[in-house]
Amino acid sequence: MDISGNSILITGGATGIGYALAEAFLAEGNEVIICGRREERLLEAKSKHPELHIKVCDVADAGERRSLAEWINVNHGGLNILVNNAGIQRDIDFTEGISGFMSGENEITINLEAPIILTGLFSPFLKGKKGAAIINISSGLGFVPAAKMPVYCATKAGLHAFSMAIRHQLLKTGIKVFEVVPPAVDTELNPEGRARRGSFKVDLKPGEFVAAVMKGLKNDIYEIGYGMTEGHIRASREDLERSFTQMNSRW
Repeated sequence: MDISGNSILITGGATGIGYALAEAFLAEGNEVIICGRREERLLEAKSKHPELHIKVCDVADAGERRSLAEWINVNHGGLNILVNNAGIQRDIDFTEGISGFMSGENEITINLEAPIILTGLFSPFLKGKKGAAIINISSGLGFVPAAKMPVYCATKAGLHAFSMAIRHQLLKTGIKVFEVVPPAVDTELNPEGRARRGSFKVDLKPGEFVAAVMKGLKNDIYEIGYGMTEGHIRASREDLERSFTQMNSRW
């Protein structure tokens, strides 16, 4: 993949991995558009990088997803790369029934439905564009799930399967499909759950992780891991089972 000279949309691009990707792509001479639900965070990102284009959009909302695609078509017709990055993570305990799942934001809608539908909305637009690509941000927890956050893990496993399938399906269109598989990264993801765990500390900064991602994209590595997730991508079923047992030993 040519990592310069592109027009790129990053969902959830005002914070965390999305923002680090925006900075990295800007540094390589790309046009970068970021969208997110919180206008104040988008404006904060733009104050640091005035060349960013910003758009308020909740990708969990069907109408806003379609409006985003229409807005891109009118204002950024040269767009050739979609980055499905927006996501949330929640600790949910199903031993207490369904109330925990029903009382908060829906991870399925944001983490899985949104990238699937955005892929459908944008793939006809990307078809035939030079350097066209879709980049899905999944998670190591899609390979080795954590019992504390079962729905998040399921959505990321689903995004992994979708990425594999759509990569094959879009092969003849010229649209490359990449999957980025982060380990735990120091972001704003699931602050309540991380606070409850107390001792849980993440040393990996988004910029360090994204530097490795950019190398993977440049070398056309279609499943890009880092650290332990590189091992998850290539692991046998037995290896994944051992990792699962170790990760969830205190559940």
